[in-house]
Amino acid sequence: MHTQKHSGASARAQITLASASVSRGGNRILNKIDLSISAQSRVGIVGENGRGKTTLLQLLAGRFEPDSGSVTRIGSIGVADQEMPTHDERTVEDAVTEAIAESTAALEQLDAAAAGLGSGDDPHAETRYAEALEHVEALEAWGAERRVTLALRELDADFDRDHRLDTLSVGQRYRVRLACLLGGDHDLLLLDEPTNHLDRSGLDFLTVSLRARRGGVALVSHDRALLADVANIIVDLDPTFDGKARVYGGYDAYREGRAAEVARWEQTYEREQAERAQLHDDLVAAQSRLSTGWRPDKGTGKHQRQSRAAGITQSVHRRREALEAHAVTVPEPPLRFNFPELKARSGSVLIEAEGVVLHGRLAPVPAVEVQGGSKLLITGPNGAGKSTLLRLLAGELEPDAGRVTRSTTARITLLSQESDLPLRRTAADVFRSAAQGDDTVSLTSLGLLRSADTSKRVGELSIGQQRRLDLAITLASKPQVLLLDEPTNHLSIGLVDELTEALCAMPAAVVVTSHDRQLLRDLTNWSRIELADPHH
Repeated sequence: MHTQKHSGASARAQITLASASVSRGGNRILNKIDLSISAQSRVGIVGENGRGKTTLLQLLAGRFEPDSGSVTRIGSIGVADQEMPTHDERTVEDAVTEAIAESTAALEQLDAAAAGLGSGDDPHAETRYAEALEHVEALEAWGAERRVTLALRELDADFDRDHRLDTLSVGQRYRVRLACLLGGDHDLLLLDEPTNHLDRSGLDFLTVSLRARRGGVALVSHDRALLADVANIIVDLDPTFDGKARVYGGYDAYREGRAAEVARWEQTYEREQAERAQLHDDLVAAQSRLSTGWRPDKGTGKHQRQSRAAGITQSVHRRREALEAHAVTVPEPPLRFNFPELKARSGSVLIEAEGVVLHGRLAPVPAVEVQGGSKLLITGPNGAGKSTLLRLLAGELEPDAGRVTRSTTARITLLSQESDLPLRRTAADVFRSAAQGDDTVSLTSLGLLRSADTSKRVGELSIGQQRRLDLAITLASKPQVLLLDEPTNHLSIGLVDELTEALCAMPAAVVVTSHDRQLLRDLTNWSRIELADPHH
């Protein structure tokens, strides 16, 4: 793989947000954000779906201005939106030309200045030439087209330059746009989910290019490896107890800071809830004494009885006022994943596959043996048949050749990439059906959906919430073999970390397929099978 180092970005380029807030439909999306992006910045923007990541990127780009606060922008800004326009009559060559327009203009100015040196008519010719040369060198303009060409090739976007962009697929258009930005002249880059349409080599090229780049970068991404390798600033838009975004100095600092923040949040919330519960209990006790009546000892005078009754009434009033005055200032903390106890079948072979083939979908696979408690990672390029192999192991498909043997008593469950949840049924109803009357695990106890969301129809849930429901249903049967196909898709960074930790610690057998580079790093001590592409 080739890389490049482009030093053309202006050292003065900067975007600064000062207490910037944005609301949509009466809801506060961004709350008083302070952020500065300079030529040295590598900013990662993280958060669950709907938390305003793309909104923040568009605010930085100048697509709109904040409702309050301010934004200052210096320098040229290039943007790669997640959604690319479908009607774009420009050619690939047009896109490349636009990307290096400043370099092209700088070279033309240098040529003109050089011509002026020879004429002898301009007393300022040497000054003009020196300034033009300085501009060309700052942009590294001589290598501009080479940089874009290299990026097109490395991102698998080296198409015929005469092709119109609207004839390319969404992924192809995105890769062309990204290549033009990586090799182009912009001072600052804003990238929305830049890893979505890239293969492994493209991801490696993107990572190296962003790290080597002299201009600033802000990117929205769920790719933990990219964030860990590139970002020196993380903007966390996930919920906080005070509703404000958090800014951390890099990915490791973000993970540690987020964990500490949530722990403090949970402690404060539990303390406030306990205090309120105690006040409520005190009020109930006082009301009980008042309603049942106070029975004084025999011989107590009437005046004493009246004074004591009045005291109880005053106590009720005081406790009611204390309860009303006790405001719960801390909202409910974020969910924390509680992995159920899954037992192992140690020492026994639960699934065994030998020489399995599925024509056109899966080339011959080495022997696969899944024992109780074993951990197996299946990797390979797109199209290698990773999902197909999992379905064969689960018994959803039968091989054209070879054999798969499964234990008749082992519980084997597959979490597929694609969800087929019934959209009209409620999440709670779907989960109850999967649990088959087993009430030892509930949907809320797993920490995957809030109680309010369990009563919603599946179709009303976000993609991320539907993925959480799929995971909950997979765990409901308490499998002894857990087959997971791209388990990190659509899940938040925090939940992925919790899931990874649980998978490594659980006693049940686990087989995982994934292209998630950080997950692959986290599971380096697992056994691994690398599948070959059946089309090569």
